[in-house]
Amino acid sequence: MDRRTFVLGTAAAAVHASRLLAWQAAAVELGSIDGSVSGNNFTPAQFLDYLASIKLTWAMISLPAAAVGDETAIRQIRDHADRLGIKLQLAHGTVCPSSRSFNPQLGTLEEQVSRALKASQIFGARCMRCILGGDPERPQIEMHIDNMVKAIRGLRSRIVDSGVKLAVENHGGDLQAREMKMMIEAVGRDVMGVCLDSGNPVWMLEDPHITLETLIPYTETCHVRDSAVWKVPEGIAVRWVNMGDGNVDIDGWIRKFIQAKPGLPIIFENLVSARPRIHAIYDAKFWDNWRQMPAWELSRFLAVAEKGTPKPAVPLAAGKTAGQQRIEDLETCVRYTRDLLRRI
Repeated sequence: MDRRTFVLGTAAAAVHASRLLAWQAAAVELGSIDGSVSGNNFTPAQFLDYLASIKLTWAMISLPAAAVGDETAIRQIRDHADRLGIKLQLAHGTVCPSSRSFNPQLGTLEEQVSRALKASQIFGARCMRCILGGDPERPQIEMHIDNMVKAIRGLRSRIVDSGVKLAVENHGGDLQAREMKMMIEAVGRDVMGVCLDSGNPVWMLEDPHITLETLIPYTETCHVRDSAVWKVPEGIAVRWVNMGDGNVDIDGWIRKFIQAKPGLPIIFENLVSARPRIHAIYDAKFWDNWRQMPAWELSRFLAVAEKGTPKPAVPLAAGKTAGQQRIEDLETCVRYTRDLLRRI
């Protein structure tokens, strides 16, 4: 093959890849978790009605413990979603028995997971979002990972038989991407996958692109929001912001997600921070929770911070409730993302 033929072939492949990505982007469906509009006291039906009004076609719903076990109520939610053309996923809580978030008064882990799996089946979902924990678990994260792995292994047959995979979120405060990968491989990919969150990595000293690159093979669903990262005298400040207001290249993150997972929806979890979270990286004690983090991963996070500028929160406008602001923020993010998908 001569150079001209090679160049022409490479160019044709690039054009084909570009067209394929554009086709995939055009087919992407959008949705939201109910937490994006918290503060409005929506019932599940009202939340679905709201999503339909802004033409979103996926809903991730968190339910009180009593409702998760109420099959009649779950079927009513499914029926309402079907009438609106909305597909459902369940946002479940912790599946780690040693997590501070685990409530034994709601039953054993097996009982709680079984109810959530049944609700997910009624929803028609192939996965359900769950978590390990949060900040309280970080100091002993290896112990909690071991406990969660042992517990889920004991539920393997029940999970497999349900046809619903556990989609563990890379949650703010608990797990870094490499730790999640290790945990999933230990449990088994037929049982556990990932709810890939684009915002939580900045709480975990991670460039969101590292998190995506590490966990995308395991991803079953997602939470999407943008983040701002910048340097402060104490170290690094991070804050969740509306789509397009951050500096983590959320556009590139979306492109990578679409290419790697065609057919999966983009589900917003839009949680604009009232104040930044500060990583006091110059304080030696800060590193007690991060001693296993490779330097190359930290360097990628620091590179993002180097390019950032402060993004202070805007005070709530007079007469506007927090719930109204969350609706406004979500709709801003929906418009931004729809425009991005048209430009891809």
